[in-house]
Amino acid sequence: MGSLSTLRLVNIGLLLFGLITLLCIIAYIGPAKVYDVGANLGPLFIGLMLIPSTVMYMLDGLGWRLTLGQYQTAVPFFRLLMVRTAGEFLNTATPTASVGGEPLKAALLKRFSIPIGEGLASVIVAKTTMTLAQIMYIFLGLALWLFLLGDSPQSRPLPGWTIATTAAALLFGTGLFVVLQQRGLFAVLFSIVDKFPFRIAYLASRREELRSLDTLVAAFYSHRRALFALSAVTFFGGWLMEAAEVYVMLRYLGEPIDVATAISIDALCTLIKGGTFFIPGSVGVQEGGIVLLLKAFGYSDVAGISFALLRRLRELVWMAVGVACFAVLSRGVAARER
Repeated sequence: MGSLSTLRLVNIGLLLFGLITLLCIIAYIGPAKVYDVGANLGPLFIGLMLIPSTVMYMLDGLGWRLTLGQYQTAVPFFRLLMVRTAGEFLNTATPTASVGGEPLKAALLKRFSIPIGEGLASVIVAKTTMTLAQIMYIFLGLALWLFLLGDSPQSRPLPGWTIATTAAALLFGTGLFVVLQQRGLFAVLFSIVDKFPFRIAYLASRREELRSLDTLVAAFYSHRRALFALSAVTFFGGWLMEAAEVYVMLRYLGEPIDVATAISIDALCTLIKGGTFFIPGSVGVQEGGIVLLLKAFGYSDVAGISFALLRRLRELVWMAVGVACFAVLSRGVAARER
């Protein structure tokens, strides 16, 4: 109980740090300047701004559906999107490196008569294909960044080798994770744990369930390789839609932007967000990183913070949608249990 309270206090402290950082950035740039930009954006822009992320969510939902195997048609596509949006709310709102909502997705799939094992297997494989697509997207963004900005250290907030090394480490880690899944992730874990002089009661009591999950995941890699590749391609399309969002936002802010620059900016934004997962919602540090990143591309501080706040607004909209989806799905489960 004490450890949970300490963790909660740490999370609150990190969130407050992020909020203070965000307020300091706005104060430094000038609240009046930021307000003037926001005042010129009407409801039409807000609706237009949400189109790329809506398409992204649909592509991501399709990428996940491809990993459901024989249960692909068990869930209506719109309902699957609701499940995914509810899980993504938890991923965004909690400092869990975007994995906190994955068990929730598998649990919500039970409403559609999908066994928890098959649901968890699909979640694991889908997270893997999405991460592989993300890493390929980051490498594309890095290549475009090197082409667009050249090799001038003054034009970069961080050395290129630092970001390239980070992306390479992510690729290696994801590749290793795929190999472990094929060999049995929990089988490897048990082979290590069994060497300990003590037992972990939670793992020991669920050994058979976890080994069954290993079998389901490994079977997907063995018999559905084409679907694995197609899922990764679909998720890659989702990442490209985030670049379309960058293009739309900066164009509406009156800033010059082209497709290559939009992809590069968004790919590097994903690194910034991923590196600040320990702060709930990456509040403050995400905005600061985006301001520095856009300055490297020649944009003003005002454009940088305005773009960062628009992205935050989009996240808040989808978080609200995620809460609504969870409420609807939970009510449906409760009604069935009565």
